[in-house]
Amino acid sequence: MELTDLRQKIDDIDDRIASLFVERMQTVLEVAEYKRRTGTPLVDRTREREIIARVTSRQPEDQQLHLKILFSMLFDLSRSYQMRHLSGESEIAKTIRTALEKTGNIFPSKAVVACQGIEGAYSQIACDKLFSLPSIMYFNRFEGVFQAVEKGLCRYGILPIENSSYGSVIEVYDLMKKYRFHIVKSIKLQINHVLLAKPGCRIGDIKEIYSHEQAIGQCSEFLKNIDVKVTVCENTAVAAKLVAESPRKDVAAISSASCAELYQLQILSDRIQNSDNNYTRFICISKDLEIYPGANKISLMLSVPHRPGALYEVIAKFSALGLNLTKLESRPIPGSDFEFMFYLDMDASVYSPELIELLGDLSGGPNTFIFLGSYSEI
Repeated sequence: MELTDLRQKIDDIDDRIASLFVERMQTVLEVAEYKRRTGTPLVDRTREREIIARVTSRQPEDQQLHLKILFSMLFDLSRSYQMRHLSGESEIAKTIRTALEKTGNIFPSKAVVACQGIEGAYSQIACDKLFSLPSIMYFNRFEGVFQAVEKGLCRYGILPIENSSYGSVIEVYDLMKKYRFHIVKSIKLQINHVLLAKPGCRIGDIKEIYSHEQAIGQCSEFLKNIDVKVTVCENTAVAAKLVAESPRKDVAAISSASCAELYQLQILSDRIQNSDNNYTRFICISKDLEIYPGANKISLMLSVPHRPGALYEVIAKFSALGLNLTKLESRPIPGSDFEFMFYLDMDASVYSPELIELLGDLSGGPNTFIFLGSYSEI
């Protein structure tokens, strides 16, 4: 049989599958209506296992696992279709619609903004690029930024979330599970680290270097070539200030060039990061959901059942809509055994009805679902 004949055979099979799929979905709606009238639970895992056992037992052994995967996905699609039909507009759809109606057309140029660190920190630099006239409140720790936004002390907060060279800022991801907030904007800032010391110092004089752990990791190749003690501190700007205020002449800081002028230090070495293509992504968070025109990214947090294929089933839903997941980060859930919270970024618009239906489906599940925001990135 020629390839053309085989393809025609597949086309005929696919047409029959498609027709049977539509017929099945129409029937599951009838089942959903019956269950609604009789008060019967919509989900019946026992029935699903019986179906899988029946269909797999009648087919060749080498196809049984594939059939299980196929029917598991089919059940998931059926449940989603039934829930959308029975529930109407989901709560998350209402929340998003309300945010779109209440949010202004222009992102604010001035606001009270929380940043971690002190003047000269990269968070402050990111803040100045997002806002023309920010009133910045500084906090020693990332948690202080979350708390300031949650309590209404500041309208917005700026937080680093990941670096192109050194990966995710784990502390921020862990805090994201603890606080309720929304992302309203993000920015990718190119990071050029420099080595700062007091005027008159030389690299050979340096015995100790201060910096944040992320900056230290991003400059690991440079640090391999010098024999010094490396001390972690809470921020690169704090590191520069420590050097400026220290009575010692043999200390230096990995920090930003702007901190040289700010703290009257000299640059001993420029661009000491491992890669010139070194970017840190910062998110701008708020207490309330704000969705500004041009928003084309969406961030979510969700958990999935602790069973084989659970994460795949969720990702398959995004794939079915042709959505591009640009980030998938997992963090363990404290107090649970091998259960994780997943953080997802995607290129998508809340103006898409299909996307809203998917969010409603995910939010209606038995596991944790948190819509973090719809926003644009600079």
